[in-house]
Amino acid sequence: MHRRPTAPPPPSPDPPAPRRTATRVAAGLAVCSVLLLTLVAARWHPLLALDGGLSRTTHRWAVHYRGVTEVFRVLTDWVWDPLTMRLACAAAAVWLIWRRAAWWTALWLAVTCAVAAIVQQSVKAAVDRPRPAWRDPVDTAHYAAFPSGHAMTATLVCGLLLWLLHRCGPGRVLWRTAVAAALVSVAGVGVTRVWLGVHWPSDVLGGWLFGALLAALAVIVYEWPRGRRPELPPRRRG
Repeated sequence: MHRRPTAPPPPSPDPPAPRRTATRVAAGLAVCSVLLLTLVAARWHPLLALDGGLSRTTHRWAVHYRGVTEVFRVLTDWVWDPLTMRLACAAAAVWLIWRRAAWWTALWLAVTCAVAAIVQQSVKAAVDRPRPAWRDPVDTAHYAAFPSGHAMTATLVCGLLLWLLHRCGPGRVLWRTAVAAALVSVAGVGVTRVWLGVHWPSDVLGGWLFGALLAALAVIVYEWPRGRRPELPPRRRG
């Protein structure tokens, strides 16, 4: 009597594409973030020299071009300020609950922003990097320098809101407008912080890296299997 060969067990399904991509991105960002953090904490001379040269140049420009400096102060204090960015996330959370009844997504968004604020202040306290000091400052700021809280918050918020918008299936014009606004905001907040002399360039780079890393980790958490359909399925196009 011949036995039928037993079929091999089915292979375990691969993780969904968004989670798989976010995991790879997060791994790369984690390596870059840790490397930069190590160089800043170790006071690596080539990095300090590069920071000093760039900061001295932009400070001369800030003192000379007062009109540009005043515009940058308005942008950094009111448009790209971390509080403004967090209020944008709060407004998005309210919209998610009101229009989509997406309670889990709104909670995920709020918790991510709260965790980011804790991480930001913890890294600042651990590294305790002094801010640039000038004889003729054009602006002031508090707390330690690394990483830039403005750059980190803008990167995180813009990344999360873009990702949520993409899941909702926006039209081409809306999507391109949102991407352009996000890019201008993230790049612009970095330029203004260095121009105003309150951050070293590597502080801004660290803020970008940490913000993007937290955004990628948040996507991984959101995409983790929870035994139910997602709250924000992509909109079908007819």
